[in-house]
Amino acid sequence: MARTPSNMLPLGTIAPEFYLKDTNSAYSYSFADLKGKKGTLVMFICNHCPFVHHVIEEVVRIANDYRVQGLGIVAISSNDVTAYPQDAPELMQDFALGHHFEFPYLYDETQEVAKAYDAACTPDFYLFDNLDKLVYRGQLDDSRPGNGIPVSGSDLRSAIDGVIYNRSINAEQKPSIGCNIKWKLNS
Repeated sequence: MARTPSNMLPLGTIAPEFYLKDTNSAYSYSFADLKGKKGTLVMFICNHCPFVHHVIEEVVRIANDYRVQGLGIVAISSNDVTAYPQDAPELMQDFALGHHFEFPYLYDETQEVAKAYDAACTPDFYLFDNLDKLVYRGQLDDSRPGNGIPVSGSDLRSAIDGVIYNRSINAEQKPSIGCNIKWKLNS
């Protein structure tokens, strides 16, 4: 299992726009469509990554806890489905349904959105404030598959609390660690 860290997009970066198909509905969405009144969480995940499987229950709990407080939430998969068919859109829908996603799970077929966000791994988390400025990028918490640390979501929850309750957010942020995004050979 490859351990790839986040690239750590510079804080203050304005959220890159996108327009992608939601695998859970017949709709396509832009960042502007999904942004929350208080802020927006953009996550890069995929169906097969053991790092995603390790944290997905907490990710869904975070989404359920904060979307009602004005946080927009979206997950995006950018993996090459030719090389990794287990990440295909129809299986993304099954994954979302099986984990009770109450947020869109978008498919980035061209991988342009992952490139715009400088995403490197799954899971990779990007939190934007109500002005669409990046205030947090990095890990969910210190837990990793096999390290014995319980999944708590503490790092991401602390940053989201900062956005929701207008508190300062620590600029010292640890990169997420996960499987690398599966780039197409011609990328």
